[in-house]
Amino acid sequence: MGCFSLLCSHNVKLHKAHLSVASDTEPFVVPGLPQMVEITRAQLPGAFVSLPDLDDVRNKMQEAEMSAFGVVINSFNELEQGCVEEYQKAIKKKVWTIGPVSLCNRINLDKFERGNKASIKEQKCMKWLDSKEPRSVIYACLGSLCRLVPAQLIELGLGLEASQQPFIWVVKTSDERAEELEKWFSEQKYEERIKGRGLLIKGWAPQVLLLSHPAVGGFITHCGWNSTIESVCSGVPMITWPQFSEQFFNEKLIVQILKIGVGVGVEISVRWGEEEKLRVLVKKHQVEKAIDMLMDGGEEGENRRVRARELAEIARKSLENGGSSYCNMSLLVRDILEEITKSP
Repeated sequence: MGCFSLLCSHNVKLHKAHLSVASDTEPFVVPGLPQMVEITRAQLPGAFVSLPDLDDVRNKMQEAEMSAFGVVINSFNELEQGCVEEYQKAIKKKVWTIGPVSLCNRINLDKFERGNKASIKEQKCMKWLDSKEPRSVIYACLGSLCRLVPAQLIELGLGLEASQQPFIWVVKTSDERAEELEKWFSEQKYEERIKGRGLLIKGWAPQVLLLSHPAVGGFITHCGWNSTIESVCSGVPMITWPQFSEQFFNEKLIVQILKIGVGVGVEISVRWGEEEKLRVLVKKHQVEKAIDMLMDGGEEGENRRVRARELAEIARKSLENGGSSYCNMSLLVRDILEEITKSP
């Protein structure tokens, strides 16, 4: 998680702002932010919903956080738009932003192997991407914890196909829904229909490697923090499809504050175990429209791409000698050593 989402959650809970509205879909202002941000109860992290089975664990986590010396965050000051200082004031503890840690992977092999064993060969990925025009490919990956039902994933697939943009779509194969989606692929001959223009990766994808390729021009993301900051580091604008946890806060940062993304139109969280009840939240035409907006060749689209590239350069410089994260890492080491010397 980044400072922005941590500050949002802290301030909403502290001021009980979510209790000031009459319904789960009525927007309220997140208090105490440098910027004006609105959200709804239906978009808040699951921690705001009391669950008897989890409340004890949550309380213990909160106690551990309160007793901690400080907070280390995979981010960089310039990305957080003034929220680092505000979060430090709010929790009355030290905060060190020492990221983006994904930039430590400099060579392609490191990028390819980062996180898990990829389900596709590096050479196949690179050859396919090398055949595409710069910034033309949409990369779609909704996270390893994605619990969307097959009907919803089919809408995503149809939207990607209808967009006429080349695309890479990462599909999970590790849950009970994968078989139903695979059946649809086969019956509809989907892979034949998209051959040459679309590439399916079934399983784990080398995300950092893919995002860093010059052909990738957009990322359909669930707004998990790791994915968000990896996209920022690569200078790739995003289509935001938040699902749960702090992801709706991250969407606000991407779309509203940093202005490097467009929303696909999700308005409520997908609570664990409620996927079948919600079914389809985003239709094919919404996916197609969001892709058209993101890849727009006009002034708004170009400004979005320029901002994304500028942030990527700032991210890189933050880790260089004298950069914000470089200095914060030095401060972290110093503060830990000082704390150790105080111990009896």
